[in-house]
Amino acid sequence: MIPAPADPRRVRALRGTVLAVALLNAAYMVLELVVAVRIGSVALAADSVDFFEDFAVNLLIFVALGWSLRARAVAGRAMAGIIVLPALAALVMAVLKMGDPEPPAAGALLWTAVGAIAVNLVCVGLLSRFRADGGSLTRAAWLAARNDLIAGVVLIALAGATALTASGWADIVVGVLLVVLNGSAAKEVWEAATEEHLAAKALAGDFDDD
Repeated sequence: MIPAPADPRRVRALRGTVLAVALLNAAYMVLELVVAVRIGSVALAADSVDFFEDFAVNLLIFVALGWSLRARAVAGRAMAGIIVLPALAALVMAVLKMGDPEPPAAGALLWTAVGAIAVNLVCVGLLSRFRADGGSLTRAAWLAARNDLIAGVVLIALAGATALTASGWADIVVGVLLVVLNGSAAKEVWEAATEEHLAAKALAGDFDDD
């Protein structure tokens, strides 16, 4: 298990990085949600919740970086729960839209997706230097940014499919794909947090199973 970085300068750099990433995600979350509501896109709304997920993960890292290994494990499990939220939101919205699969505006969807990719490229680049630092918390941040980058590419494809088919079903399918993507990230973060929990127990001399 890799602990939080010991070098105080690296700790400060990591905290500054995750705070910047949190603020970037908060700003784009608001913009994307406004566009999603205006054009009626399930997938775009689900992606805006992903930006909220990134904001929450990075803000928690900023606060919790100096915590003990056991405390970081608990926080990492909490992050796994947060990552599930966008998946549930996308699933509910997809089910609701099945009754009225109106297509979203393809042009607005395309440019919003391009903006999302740009923001997430910046975030992935910033976080890649610290991917191994901070255990499950930093892993959660990197996975969340990576997944949003993938989702942005999918949204561009969705804009093209919507323009070609004039149907809302592609929007629903992408919403379901986001459910799978975020569910898989939550599983990876939970497993990393469990490893931290076991490492904390070993350091404390407690080898009994929970």
